[in-house]
Amino acid sequence: MAPVVTSVSPAQGPPAGGTSVTLTGSGFTGATAVRFGPSLATDVVVVSNTQITARTPPGSGTVKVTVTGPSGTSTQNVFFTYTTVAAPVLTALSPASGPTTGGNTVTITGTNLTAATQVLFGPNPATILTNTPTQITVTAPTGTGTTNVTVTTPAGTSNPLPYTYTTTPTPTITNLNPTSGPTTGGNTVTITGTNLTAATQVLFGPNPATILTNTPTQITVTAPTGTGTTNVTVTTPAGTSNPLPYTYTTTPTPTITNLNPTSGPTTGGNTVTITGTNLTAATSVKFGINSATILTNSATQITVSAPAGPPSSVSVTVTTAGGTSNPLPYFYIAAPTVSDLSPHFGPATGSNTVTVFGSNLSLTTAVHFGGNPATAVTVVSDSQLTVTAPAGSGTVAVTVTTPGGTSTPGTGNPYYTYLGAPVLTSLNPSHGASVGGDAIVLTGANLTYTDAVTFGGAPASFSAISDTQIVATSPAGAPGTVNVVAHTPAGNSNALPYVYDPA
Repeated sequence: MAPVVTSVSPAQGPPAGGTSVTLTGSGFTGATAVRFGPSLATDVVVVSNTQITARTPPGSGTVKVTVTGPSGTSTQNVFFTYTTVAAPVLTALSPASGPTTGGNTVTITGTNLTAATQVLFGPNPATILTNTPTQITVTAPTGTGTTNVTVTTPAGTSNPLPYTYTTTPTPTITNLNPTSGPTTGGNTVTITGTNLTAATQVLFGPNPATILTNTPTQITVTAPTGTGTTNVTVTTPAGTSNPLPYTYTTTPTPTITNLNPTSGPTTGGNTVTITGTNLTAATSVKFGINSATILTNSATQITVSAPAGPPSSVSVTVTTAGGTSNPLPYFYIAAPTVSDLSPHFGPATGSNTVTVFGSNLSLTTAVHFGGNPATAVTVVSDSQLTVTAPAGSGTVAVTVTTPGGTSTPGTGNPYYTYLGAPVLTSLNPSHGASVGGDAIVLTGANLTYTDAVTFGGAPASFSAISDTQIVATSPAGAPGTVNVVAHTPAGNSNALPYVYDPA
């Protein structure tokens, strides 16, 4: 019986011929010729009684394919079309390298790639995954060294592009945070894993994400747009990672409108209330790059414990399944210090003015003398305040509170001593010559910090011997009786009479 031809694959090729085709049918054993129209095919190989391979001769138009054997020539209407389709051209591989074990996805970009029949990495065929006129994705085969990648279509074989097999470990991803986001994309996703260095591409399904940061164990990206649940993969020069699922949601993106407070200490730990909309089920609150501890969470309000941060302004954002919110500014403020006071003493009743010296004082909200709050706090500069001292007793530390925290008495001299009002009980002697010059012993209480002694308003030289005794030298005075008064930072003492004797 004469040969029977049922199909030829591929069924088209370039006019120059040379296309490798497979003929399927029966009765091929002993076949002596294969013709494309009147022209003989070359490189004819009878594979079996049902299959022949051959290369097309040059030609044009659509021609009938026949096989001639010992029993005659086939008569079936099986045709091959000579097309003017341009040969494929390759312009890029992504990635251009991968592991020797293969298995990674490689995207081949070019032109005239429709109906690719074969993609070779050197001598090894790749598995074709997708195929469009300008792009093919394949699963790379195993290999070593640097080899050429070519694409074959019915119109011919492309130019080669180099692909390098590496021994660098293939990337592995273990976690996505968050695992969902809005269909509009734009939210930040953190990808954790191993061997992530020098990532060349992060795909959310077929869509590339924008890489923001990249370390060996973590990548942050801006998610692209998308729908449904898709696979996230990371590609490095060593290959493409395992996939992890990411779900695009229609949950509204969170919006934040207010922070309270808008500043805090560099040590963190203060509570910040964040107000906004669509805040339910927040997965992360970031102060710059640092995560805050979420304390409470409702649709319109979140409270967090702020993380530590350096003195600067950072952006606060909230991330939910709907994506990442707009940023609001938050200021980290250095803690205030108190280095000195003027004066360091005052009456137990308070009400005197004290100047406080230090640093980071501009945003002062409170000043305390021990546990008692000062009043009339006035910010003179970042290094100076004036306050009205409260009532108190003993020696206390003066502290300043700002959004950056409360000062500590570790440096300088921030101590203030409350003094009882001076009291005089006796003068010895209680009279003397009008020319002055007599040594007078003033006895009483609270006299240690005496800063003036007057005889009838005239200043006398003196020495405070103890808290109960002063020795003063009487100034000259007119005969008669005058009042002697001692003064300390706590005020004036009571007056005692002193008599100037007649000359």
